[in-house]
Amino acid sequence: MNYLIPTNTKKSMLIFGVFTPGDLILFGTGLGITILMLMILSPSSLLMAAIDLAPGVITGFLVLPIPNYHNTLVIIRELYTFYTTRQRFIWKGWCAKDEYDESKQIHK
Repeated sequence: MNYLIPTNTKKSMLIFGVFTPGDLILFGTGLGITILMLMILSPSSLLMAAIDLAPGVITGFLVLPIPNYHNTLVIIRELYTFYTTRQRFIWKGWCAKDEYDESKQIHK
């Protein structure tokens, strides 16, 4: 009775096994803006260099793969959804056999 559970079955659907097309578009846009800013603003100080590199670094951080999630952007979206939606927790009591049926409950 051994079961074979494949890990990362959807990994073959991703580009390089890590990125979705949206991830690459986001990262490519950030890199494109970074290159344009480097050409237009020409960094003469450390602060200007940091400002010029910011779009590429930020988008790179957002598409960074993280274990148990797809990437950082997914975690940020899930945290936003969790904290902005109403959470409803149903108390089931301490017993393993609970006689309460929520579908028969009349809400006033």
